[in-house]
Amino acid sequence: MKLFDSELKVMEVLWRLGDQTAKQISGILKEEIGWNVNTTYTVIKKCIAKGAVQRSEPNFCCHALVTKAEVQEAETEALIGRLFDGSPDLLFASLLGSRKLSPEQLARLREIVSEMK
Repeated sequence: MKLFDSELKVMEVLWRLGDQTAKQISGILKEEIGWNVNTTYTVIKKCIAKGAVQRSEPNFCCHALVTKAEVQEAETEALIGRLFDGSPDLLFASLLGSRKLSPEQLARLREIVSEMK
């Protein structure tokens, strides 16, 4: 499932706060990024059409059908496939070579790799 940046804004609200009405989501996104009600409802409906959100009544309640981890995994796989010939090690080489990582970030990466063994 490919979610666009706008759809991810709606999903972030649901992941962060749990089930919300469309009106609540609209209020949150108006405050956070300046969206109007129509924009928010349009994007929510796109998320519903993609199967990322379930709508229930009363009050147009929205429930996330996919987790943030699932979306992150799918997006990472797509990125690796598209830009790194399906090779995760090329992605890591690019990340490590393109900018300086702090000692704390390097230590965290070592922990992650060690945990995967």
